[in-house]
Amino acid sequence: MMVQNGLIYIKFTMRKDIESKMRLSDFKWINQPRLFSLESDRLTLMTDPETDFWQRTWYGFQHDNAHTFLREVSGDFTFTVKTGFEANEQYDQCGLMLYQDSENWMKASVEYENQDYARLGSVVTNVGYSDWATSDVSVTVTIVWYRLSRRDQDFYLESSYDGIRFQQMRMFHMHKPIAVARIGIYACSPLKSSFKAVFSDFELNECKWEKQI
Repeated sequence: MMVQNGLIYIKFTMRKDIESKMRLSDFKWINQPRLFSLESDRLTLMTDPETDFWQRTWYGFQHDNAHTFLREVSGDFTFTVKTGFEANEQYDQCGLMLYQDSENWMKASVEYENQDYARLGSVVTNVGYSDWATSDVSVTVTIVWYRLSRRDQDFYLESSYDGIRFQQMRMFHMHKPIAVARIGIYACSPLKSSFKAVFSDFELNECKWEKQI
């Protein structure tokens, strides 16, 4: 606010959370599910059985058919999405996705294990080999926000149970150069099961990951 010639001038600034809302019409499918509904700000889908993302490590197999909904983003950014799910069979999972190609990607999700616990975790796949980092969480967890920030080839992954307080899941580097990142969501059921996943609150902001000096 400033006063000039006896008049009061107030400067209004558009809120960043309004500016950052993403249009789902800008996203494209990889491995489109048979059942899904798309609204202006919400995606609901049912997973197809025997769908998954994994490359080689330990198990030896190569799976690249999980349902993925992506859009392209240039430069550094922070991407946030809310996930809700009704998984109840082993390995059912849904969450955030960074996908370059079948051998270079990252996924973050809650993966159902059994009636006692689930696994909040992430997989980073570089040049054809996947890793897996997890922590056990209660099976009562059915809503999670994920936030991914990029600075050049480095990425910072966080999660939250309320969309306000985020905690670090991991920091990682993608070895294959990324000119334009493809980011979004994924869901899959590696066994002969299916479940409902809902994605909302898609937001894209300038990078919130503080730069190191």
